[in-house]
Amino acid sequence: MDLEQRVDELARRLAALERAADGESPAPSPQRDPGDDLWALNGFKEQLAALGADNGGVLFTGAVRTPAGKRYEWQYGLVTDAVLEGDWADAAESFAALGQPVRLRLLREILGGRCTAAELAGLDGTGTTGQIYHHLRQLTAAGWLRAAARGRYEVPAERVVPLLVMLTAAGR
Repeated sequence: MDLEQRVDELARRLAALERAADGESPAPSPQRDPGDDLWALNGFKEQLAALGADNGGVLFTGAVRTPAGKRYEWQYGLVTDAVLEGDWADAAESFAALGQPVRLRLLREILGGRCTAAELAGLDGTGTTGQIYHHLRQLTAAGWLRAAARGRYEVPAERVVPLLVMLTAAGR
C-alpha cells in the first residue's frame, strides 16, 4: 500500500472515530448476508487483505446504550504485527487500575448514572470517602475516568466499548 492510500485510510478511520465521539452514527455498512454469522470478521479480513496485512489483525467494536441512557458507537482495529511488536508493558497501568473489584464497581455505577463521589460513597462495600477518592484518582490516571463538570466523573466515550470488551474477554 502506498503512502497516499495509507493517509486516506487513516483519514477515514479518524473521521469515523470523530463521528462516534460526537455521538453520530457511523457510515452505513453494506448489506450483509443473513446467513453469514461472522460478517464482522469477514469484512475485517477483506480490509486486512486490502492493506496487505498477511498476519491478520484484531478488531473490537460495539454499539452500546448504558443504563444512564447514553449511547456509544465505537470501533478500533490494529494489524497483528503492530500489537505483537508494541511494548506490552505500556498496558500494565491500565490493567492494574482495573485490578480492584471496587474500581470495577465504581466504573459500573458511573456508567449507570451515579457520577459524583458523594453518590458513590453512599454505596455499600465501596469503602470510605478517602478510599473512593483514591480509586477515582487511580482510574483517572489510567484514563478509565475523567473529571467532568461540578465534581462529576464519567467514563470517556472512547473507553466505554474497550472497557466492555475487556470485561467480556475476561469472562470467556
